Amino acid sequence: MKLEKSTPDVNWQRAFTFTIYGTSVLVASYFQLYFSHLGFSSSQVGYLYAVGPFISIFSNMFWSMASDRYRTTKKIMLLLFAGQLGMGLILSATSSFYMVFALITVFYFFYYPVFPLSDTMSIQTAQRHGKNFIVIRVFGSIGYAFFALSIGYVLGNVGISRTLLLVILIAGAALLLATRLRDGVKTDGQKMEWNGLWNVLRQKEVLWFFAGVFCLALPYRMNEAFLTLTLKSMGASEGLIGWSLLAAALSEIPVFFLLSRFGERFKELPLLALAALMFALRFFLMSIADHPGTVIAVQALHSVTFGIYYVTAVRYITRMIPDEFRATGLALFTIVWSSAAGLVSGTFGGVLYEHAGRTTFYFIAAGLALTACAGFLARHLLGNAKVPGASMDSRKM
Repeated sequence: MKLEKSTPDVNWQRAFTFTIYGTSVLVASYFQLYFSHLGFSSSQVGYLYAVGPFISIFSNMFWSMASDRYRTTKKIMLLLFAGQLGMGLILSATSSFYMVFALITVFYFFYYPVFPLSDTMSIQTAQRHGKNFIVIRVFGSIGYAFFALSIGYVLGNVGISRTLLLVILIAGAALLLATRLRDGVKTDGQKMEWNGLWNVLRQKEVLWFFAGVFCLALPYRMNEAFLTLTLKSMGASEGLIGWSLLAAALSEIPVFFLLSRFGERFKELPLLALAALMFALRFFLMSIADHPGTVIAVQALHSVTFGIYYVTAVRYITRMIPDEFRATGLALFTIVWSSAAGLVSGTFGGVLYEHAGRTTFYFIAAGLALTACAGFLARHLLGNAKVPGASMDSRKM
């Protein structure tokens, strides 16, 4: 990896990436506790979790296509964080389930597109300065680790009822940082056209990849939605929950760097199959865990599950999707990995967790991960699969 002195826009992008994962910690891990604090049942929490992925199917496409069409990401980021800030203020004064359901839907409309658009800007910024994408994206992992621990202790002291106050503060900070960002490389003379995008998406290799991603995303999102409730049922405090999130976030950082340097020596599909296999092991161990300390230890497997998966999947998808469709391509990837899977896992997972129990919940999650492993491995063994499209030099990923 290159170690040359960073330019200001690289550092602003790093700071922005660091900050946005504070909201990610809250949404992924503490919203569930906040909703439980309001008196909602596990099924209701599942529905509130699922509505975000549902609305994000449309919001990701809407904002990302706007980014590709109008060739700006910065202005869209400003709109997204202004929307998050406004909805956080309104939500903080609401406790009715139906009102929360309606308002959180709007909040998610502004929340979910931030991450694929941020990755798009990070990739473009890295390209512009001849750097590796990971030297920017790793600050998201560092930010997640920082906020996972600090938010846990803050909420442990001030109470889970202050969750939305933290959302407002972090969204406000991200909005200020977004004013310092620089729009990335623009593809001269090429506009996003539906026909070109459709020609890429209907390729067999792309469809197979998205199917495998969806199958793996289901158990990942099930675990994400109910990890904090699992820990809470074992008697874990908010601070201990923060440690479990910290263990996961820190564990992925060295894997990110290792794969950014040596990942090109390995083919993507076998790496994705390995990540899915390790996910299956992780969820199996969660099914038999009976103490918060054991869960924290299992969280360290995030390194060889999500760490391997994320870097490899982004490298693969940016080779499959041409430059002029980059924001839209990453949005589609996010829709499959986060939105569609979150919708199914939130509704199905909530009912399963409530009526079948934690052990069965995680056994099924492990089975789905094994299915994804088999799919990636089968595609690799079939061979003769030519990746369509051309994108950035993968060595820059």
